[in-house]
Amino acid sequence: DYSTDSVAIGESSWRRLKGWIKGKPPARQRQVPSGENQPDLSRKIYPVCCRLITKIKGVIPVSKSDPSTAKKQRNKTFRWVLIIFVVTIFVSGLISLISEEVMANSGIGVAFVILLAIVFIGIIFDIIGVSVTSADETPFHAMASRKVPGAKESIRLLRQAEKVSSICNDVVGDICGVVSGSASATIAVQILSKFEFSWPRMISLVMSALVAGLTVGGKAIGKTFAVNSSTKIVHFVGKTIYWMKHFPDLWSKKKKNN
Repeated sequence: DYSTDSVAIGESSWRRLKGWIKGKPPARQRQVPSGENQPDLSRKIYPVCCRLITKIKGVIPVSKSDPSTAKKQRNKTFRWVLIIFVVTIFVSGLISLISEEVMANSGIGVAFVILLAIVFIGIIFDIIGVSVTSADETPFHAMASRKVPGAKESIRLLRQAEKVSSICNDVVGDICGVVSGSASATIAVQILSKFEFSWPRMISLVMSALVAGLTVGGKAIGKTFAVNSSTKIVHFVGKTIYWMKHFPDLWSKKKKNN
């Protein structure tokens, strides 16, 4: 018995010394009397929950990004940017041509009215873009269940808020800003052609400052109104789209009734 105990103690000491040489701290073991079955303390004992989590992690596959889906998304984004680019060039050129032709053949008063109308259109579309991004979709579902006109169109606007905001704030807003600047320059030329000033640059500076003040101030007031009344504004736009879509049907029904 003494010989077997000494051999066991020597083997345990040798194991602890090998672990210490390899950089591992020696494991503390309690003294086991002779005749007691000594458990294998070299194995790590984990709780049941840890073993279950380890098994579950091994079963669940890791989700990887689908390259075909990412490619479709990139193509969709590129197509949208290309459409916006072409539409912006076409619309800005058309509006600039019409406004310059009308202003050139009209008086200063009519030119001022056209300028104010362009600034007002930019402010209105900026209000719509802010309202779509800040409105909640929940009230429109209740309206759609009651079949309120314009509710479904409002939901579509909110679900495509990014595109609607890009069109209203970026496309229409920037176009109106550029066209209003050129319109103010045209008005300044008309004023200088009819009146003489000691400092002609003052007219162009005043017109540019006036247009900038009207645009920035109007958009600041419009953003506050859009955030506070976003639901009403989106519903109004939805109703407008609804009546525009159903106007031919209503017109044909009126003709049939007559």
